[in-house]
Amino acid sequence: MTRRWRLAVLAAALAAGLAGCSTLGYYSQAAQGQIALLTQSRPIDEVIADPATTAQLKTRLASARQIRAYAVERLALPDNQSYRNYTALARPYVVWNVVATPALSMRPIQWCFPVAGCVSYRGYYGKDDAAAYAGELRAAGYDVQMGGVTAYSTLGYFNDPLISTFIHYPDAELARLIFHELSHQVVYVAGDSQFNESFASAVEEAGVEQWLERFGNQAMRENYGRYMVRRQAFLNLLLGCRRALEANYKSAASDGVKLAEKGRLFAQLHSDYARLKTEWGGYAGYDRFFAEPLSNAHLAAVATYSDFVPAFRALLKREGSFPAFYAAARSLAALDKPERHRRLAALGGVLPHAIQDE
Repeated sequence: MTRRWRLAVLAAALAAGLAGCSTLGYYSQAAQGQIALLTQSRPIDEVIADPATTAQLKTRLASARQIRAYAVERLALPDNQSYRNYTALARPYVVWNVVATPALSMRPIQWCFPVAGCVSYRGYYGKDDAAAYAGELRAAGYDVQMGGVTAYSTLGYFNDPLISTFIHYPDAELARLIFHELSHQVVYVAGDSQFNESFASAVEEAGVEQWLERFGNQAMRENYGRYMVRRQAFLNLLLGCRRALEANYKSAASDGVKLAEKGRLFAQLHSDYARLKTEWGGYAGYDRFFAEPLSNAHLAAVATYSDFVPAFRALLKREGSFPAFYAAARSLAALDKPERHRRLAALGGVLPHAIQDE
């Protein structure tokens, strides 16, 4: 592993050197952040055996260990060292992502990287670094969102650890996250976030359903059911606002009128969310989405995680097992992007803009 870290840093430095000094700084912080995350990790069993570990953390790590075993035994997810170690961080998020769009467009700026391909965000291990870059983009006239992220996948290139940023999630939500991130190690297509995230979301949903049947009690199932209902209601709220914004930007109105309508739609989103919170009895789990002034960037990727989920669920049902499902997903991954999306659309459930936004 030490050799791999050195190679990763060298590759990052070489790639950055070819792209210029500003990119060198970005790749340097990314390499240093990833190495720090791994070098600070400890095996789960060691942390549990440590007298200094709190009883609460021991319980959470034991749950994660059981979830990890289930992922291998029942979901056929990779049997490797990912999520078998634990890293404690002195910050609430592992990275902060910066997303940007033009003022009158929902199409996010793309950044291209080795391995991951082109993605619609740029991640920073330091909040101040992310804020500085977000400020540069705002000064250039872009709509920008800077949001904290509790977990991410290195696609199997490193042994992703459990992290303090998410270890205290309720069991079902912890299982959802672990299943999702491990799914990225099964199949990943550089430059096709809709495919990647929808595939992982389909695995997480089916996996949690089965896991709850095996290990959940009535209270856990009810709590997770409420969580999923709120999650879907919030997603529907965002998708509705996104569709209205897209229609606004495609209209023949002047830019001034479009900007005014944009402001009205975001004000309506605030109002609709306040209504949802009332219906939820004051549940504030999505308040951080509104921590910054709303912009197109907040909604740019909202459909990425859900566009093809119904298609992948249909594919899983058709194949009948997770290994056969993964093989079918890999076959789709081997196609070019337009054909891949057309076949997924044929399986059902895709939103119109998933095909149009090629």
